[in-house]
Amino acid sequence: MPSGFFALLDDISALVKASAASLDDVPTQVAKTTGKVSGIVIDDTAVTPKYVVGLDPSRELSIIYRIAQKSLINKLLILSPAALLLGYFAPWAITPILMLGGAYLCFEGYEKVHSLFSPHHHENPESEPLTPITPEQLEQQRVTSAVRTDIILSAEIMAIAYSQVTGQPLVNQIMVMLAVAVFITVAVYGFVGLIVKADDIGLHLAGGNYPPATQKVGRGIVKFMPHFLSWLGYVGTAAMLWVGAEIIAHGIPFTAHLLHDLEQGLSSMPVVAWFAKALACGVAGLFLGFLIEKLVMFVKRIFFTPGVRH
Repeated sequence: MPSGFFALLDDISALVKASAASLDDVPTQVAKTTGKVSGIVIDDTAVTPKYVVGLDPSRELSIIYRIAQKSLINKLLILSPAALLLGYFAPWAITPILMLGGAYLCFEGYEKVHSLFSPHHHENPESEPLTPITPEQLEQQRVTSAVRTDIILSAEIMAIAYSQVTGQPLVNQIMVMLAVAVFITVAVYGFVGLIVKADDIGLHLAGGNYPPATQKVGRGIVKFMPHFLSWLGYVGTAAMLWVGAEIIAHGIPFTAHLLHDLEQGLSSMPVVAWFAKALACGVAGLFLGFLIEKLVMFVKRIFFTPGVRH
């Protein structure tokens, strides 16, 4: 009996050591996953600041916090469990879902590029009645819209996170998914909060009782932020196209091999290889977005235009 008891203790000890060794790999997996979703993170960071434009500056951080809170809840309680369940019961569905999300990113990216270069038609302001709206209602609309966009990007992030830990022990999968959800949410919305308050920080430094050099820095921040926000918007659009196309490409063996061959051919110049892949994916994403937009318009014209027979 004693020998059996000690054998059981040895087995438990071995299991604990194996689990600890497995958990030691979690930070590495989190870092690897974060690198894989960097394009989507850039896009999420670039898109969010627009939702607080025109609102009461004193409410900006509160709005960002509300969006971040809902984003984290969605990642932890809806998207992560959904990814784990799909991975267990229907692992074949992960890649198609990723590709659908990639198609959406290409579509959104194309729409943004198209709006930059297409002429804007000014509508007659009297053609539609204006509906009064309170600041509270406007704020709620902005938060709802931001959360709707975020949940699509977050779904892509968590699906990619799961794709990086398939085959790992369940505990590792859960730990990595939770760590990625928390880390990316805090990083994205912390940086967004810093962006939206940067002009206030600049004004404070420029107008306070500070040395001339500090005041100059404050004025520089105030002048720089509008240009930075514009640049960030362009980067976010480029990231949408690049990431969307790359996700789709990795779901198709032929295009996945093409990307791999491109990287291998330029492996001696890593920066050039990364830029070439990003450029190729960006151009492909723009073309895919164009095709998807035409398909969406066709479906709308057939099924949603009054007077058209179905």
